[in-house]
Amino acid sequence: MILKPTESEKVTSYLEIFDISTRERKVIKEFPYLIEAPDWTPDGKWLVYNSEGLIYRLPISSPERIELIDTGFATKCNNDHLVSPNGELLAVSHRSLPEGKPTIFVLPFSGGEPIQVAPAEPSYLHGWSPDGKSLTYCANRCGEMDVYTISIDGSGETRLTTSLGLNDGPEYAPSGEFIWFNSVRTGLMQIWRMKSDGDEQKQMTFDDDRNSWFPHLSPNGDHVVYIAYRKGDLEPHEHLRYKHVEIRLISTSGGKPEVLLNLFGGQGSFNVNSWAPDSRRFAFVSYKLE
Repeated sequence: MILKPTESEKVTSYLEIFDISTRERKVIKEFPYLIEAPDWTPDGKWLVYNSEGLIYRLPISSPERIELIDTGFATKCNNDHLVSPNGELLAVSHRSLPEGKPTIFVLPFSGGEPIQVAPAEPSYLHGWSPDGKSLTYCANRCGEMDVYTISIDGSGETRLTTSLGLNDGPEYAPSGEFIWFNSVRTGLMQIWRMKSDGDEQKQMTFDDDRNSWFPHLSPNGDHVVYIAYRKGDLEPHEHLRYKHVEIRLISTSGGKPEVLLNLFGGQGSFNVNSWAPDSRRFAFVSYKLE
């Protein structure tokens, strides 16, 4: 069962950075409220995160100086947001209708009015192509949640997966040749890889006691980190908040995963690619309930 803060509970969010070379874990900033999904900017200067429907950026060098990004009417953004490869644009998943589900919008990273990209809801953003021309996301268009791509001008929505069950978390490899994603098609949630046109879909993790979500590729293309829930803590199609989870690492060629971190988190900890440009560090959020 998912735990949610009540009036008598307090959630503390810890914005953290992990260095894969030194195995050091460092808290950058503590928040007395919920924040989610740090996204490292391509220039290495900012971490972008969401809280209560809004998007913020925090300079790595001065974490006390938080800035609100003006997202115009998009004030119901979730933890699916990404800065473009050239650092000029911000893509968000925003719930545009009062009782609706999110769809995808793009706006200047400096702030401004969003322009709708994905044609319908729900559409959950996860990846930006290395050339900056396309987005990849999961969406329900035919009664199943599948992986799609679309041009950032809103043209050419293309469905890439057709297997039954949830297909989620798509993200381009730095080369643009592959899209990594997670799928429940073999029972538990596992990490998969396919060509960027949807061909050659291949399972990359084979955990028999974990549900694995949100593969994030290092900028140099060497590593993939992902979040893993213990089997039995939730259903394979769920990715809940306030769970004991692991962050695991594998090579982009596959192989046995290495457990890098154990933390109290889950949904909101690690939804979007949060690698630093140096491919040594990544950001995440852990939580504490009181």
